[in-house]
Amino acid sequence: MVDLGAARARRGGTEAAGHFDVPLDDEPEPGGVLVDAPPADSKGRRPIIPARLLGWQNFKATVRDIAEDVLHRTGFHAVRAPWYAAQAGFWATVGLFKLIGRQLRWWWLSEQYGLRQRAADDNDPQTWYKLHREVKATRTWRGIVLGGELLALGIGGPIAYAMAPWWVVGLAVAGAVCGLARLGHPEDKPILRPAVVAGRYRRVNPDIILRAYYAAKLGDPDKPNQQISFGSTMSRDATGSGSQVVIDLPYGKTWEHVLNAKGAIASGLDVSVNQVFLTRDPSSHRRHLLFVADRDPLAIPAGKTPLLDGKVRDIWSPVPMGLDERGRKVELSLMWNSVLVGAQPRKGKTFAARLLALYAALDPYVRVIVVDGKMSPDWDKFRLIAHRMVFGPVPNSRDDDPVEHLLEVLREVKAHILEVNDFLSTLSTAECPEGKITRELSRKYPQLAVWLLVMEEFQVYYELDSQEQNKEIAALLSYIMAVGPSAGVVLLSSSQKPSGIGAGDVGRLFNRYRDNHAVRFALKCGNRLVSEAILGGEAYSEGYDASALPNGLDYRGVGYLYGASDDTPTVRTYLADHGDAERILTAARRHRAAAGTLSGAAIGETITRDMRDTLADVRAVFLAGEKGLHWPVIAARLAETLPEHYADITSDAISAQLRDRVPSVNVKVRGEVLRGARLADIDTAIDRRKSA
Repeated sequence: MVDLGAARARRGGTEAAGHFDVPLDDEPEPGGVLVDAPPADSKGRRPIIPARLLGWQNFKATVRDIAEDVLHRTGFHAVRAPWYAAQAGFWATVGLFKLIGRQLRWWWLSEQYGLRQRAADDNDPQTWYKLHREVKATRTWRGIVLGGELLALGIGGPIAYAMAPWWVVGLAVAGAVCGLARLGHPEDKPILRPAVVAGRYRRVNPDIILRAYYAAKLGDPDKPNQQISFGSTMSRDATGSGSQVVIDLPYGKTWEHVLNAKGAIASGLDVSVNQVFLTRDPSSHRRHLLFVADRDPLAIPAGKTPLLDGKVRDIWSPVPMGLDERGRKVELSLMWNSVLVGAQPRKGKTFAARLLALYAALDPYVRVIVVDGKMSPDWDKFRLIAHRMVFGPVPNSRDDDPVEHLLEVLREVKAHILEVNDFLSTLSTAECPEGKITRELSRKYPQLAVWLLVMEEFQVYYELDSQEQNKEIAALLSYIMAVGPSAGVVLLSSSQKPSGIGAGDVGRLFNRYRDNHAVRFALKCGNRLVSEAILGGEAYSEGYDASALPNGLDYRGVGYLYGASDDTPTVRTYLADHGDAERILTAARRHRAAAGTLSGAAIGETITRDMRDTLADVRAVFLAGEKGLHWPVIAARLAETLPEHYADITSDAISAQLRDRVPSVNVKVRGEVLRGARLADIDTAIDRRKSA
């Protein structure tokens, strides 16, 4: 059923309507009930006890809902009681004059004037005199009645005021004021406004749906085998937020036809396209579920994040992310996952990613690393708890050498992954039966703690001026993506440019890193290609195109959550602004201080850099009689002889480190000519350094 406006004020059990209000259908029953008749047993008997009262859990939920409704109505009207009293006093005064006017008109019997005028026009004096005598007698009698009323009020009122208890007087005055106010106020200006707005709905029935689908050219009622049919009973959604039914298209019509006709279907239903949701049915390519929301659900904010309570969270439990199109809570499990968030600028991308990171921050046993490629203040407060922080791709006021720091951070993450896997291999099967981290192990052994690596606008680190740095960062990120989740390293990446980055190996590694995220969250995108780059090409074939999400301030933070479950909900994320984030992170720091898990940058530590003499190390790998070596051979020998320092070194990286002192030239070794370094050039560089 579809919302067509706010509820009218209810008075006396009936609904008051303004002069332009048009009643549509009966109000639907609240809750997730069938539009058709409720189910009964084989003899047509309905349940004696309503479903909402059957069972202790249902009974408690029903009582709680009723209590919440009563408390809300009571509070709503209590706050407005002074305004109600002022209005009642004003309209009671108007009502008093209206009552006096009615009494005078009743006494004067003005309605008889027309009869006497008719007798005079007909020249019928006998009738006129008869009517005149009757009106005089009636006025006399009614005058006596009015006089009695005045006498009773004038004498009885003061006596009752003096003798009756105060509460009786109060009730009498209140009743009189309410009665006069009801008489005095206009019908379209009620004093009491409803505390709970119950919308007006148009019933979505099979005829309306058939009309919409035939108007969208998805079938033809007059052609054989081209009729639309229904695969289920029309019913209300379990959340009570809309109506749904399974549709079977005619043979030859496909899921793609439905996707392309979504706007036409919405037009046929006479609703906004944001109220129509289509879900593919895996059992048939011509079958799908149609859900029509009562109102545009994506324009209703999900509200503030529940993380504002500042309580300790558990990374092994799902993260409360927001509400879906039907008002159901959406949760996302971070463990064993990698998450990609993508969108246009200012659509809620950073807020969505930060919301997930804030949850991890509230678990004092999660080590958080933040790499902010866009160098914004959005992540600045994570300094309170983060083990490492990197800002931007170029030196700035917060980071004097961000690229080098990033390389050190990624090497540290890689070393942690290797350490975790090595440590797990030493545990017995009784303690570690599946060969992977468990919640108990992560609490017992500090080296098995869960790590969260945040890569905000990660694409900037694939487009650095130094190709060697690009390649090393790309290689490290690809390794962490491939192996990290199984070792308890959670990746949280975000990007507004998820494609067309880098060239050659860098571009290939970028695509590998982007495509291997297990969970994707796409907010409003500029076009379908960007949406596919975030969600994957298969998502579009299933009907999910983030470029088709609604635009505007009301729809910030709305996106598709793909890959987290069998469903792909349209999520309205909870909000945590800068102030909320600081409040949550302050609480997170307290929890970590109490648990003794603050580390790294959060307590002022910096990465200890082992200042190696690279030139001397390279000279040491030359064997007797060797006049030159290829860069790959040099890199391999360094990794073999000094693995604690050069385990991840590449030929490009070592060449880049020495290029200011040792030229890269063609070197012939065993008949093969490749780029490398000559021993004479290395010795010359060492001698030059000594004499400097």
